[in-house]
Amino acid sequence: MAKKNAHVSETPATQFLREHEIPFSEYVYDYVEHGGTAESSRQLDVPEHQVVKTLVMQDERAQPLIVLMHGDQKVSLKELARQIPCKKVEPCKPDVAQRHSGYLVGGTSPFGTRKAMPVYVEASILALERICINGGRRGYLVGLDPRVLPELLLARAVQCASAE
Repeated sequence: MAKKNAHVSETPATQFLREHEIPFSEYVYDYVEHGGTAESSRQLDVPEHQVVKTLVMQDERAQPLIVLMHGDQKVSLKELARQIPCKKVEPCKPDVAQRHSGYLVGGTSPFGTRKAMPVYVEASILALERICINGGRRGYLVGLDPRVLPELLLARAVQCASAE
């Protein structure tokens, strides 16, 4: 079972949230390689739809961007490219994603990234009451109000979800 109030050392993400006075709760779970949001959802007993994954992608010019998507859905790359607009979007290789974000894959947070990147959020995430999103370390999520994303990250709403 997850340890809701276990102490976790500060990450760039939690520093960013504290600096911007964003209230958040902390959730620690046992990280499982390739377990993804299904594993964190199961351990934390939170609907996977409310667990938001942070995906580092790039456009056709290799310019990085972040996409925030429901844990139980995947990104339609063609639809995302059409909406942002660009010719093509693809996931970054793990080492490239880490270089841009400063986080290990599996621990990527949209907060406190090494490099400023445009952020796109699936529109229906903004309608949720609360989300769990990576706090900058594997096995560590933060819970917060998703309505802070557009203001805090200048996240632009898109509709590019498809069933997992």
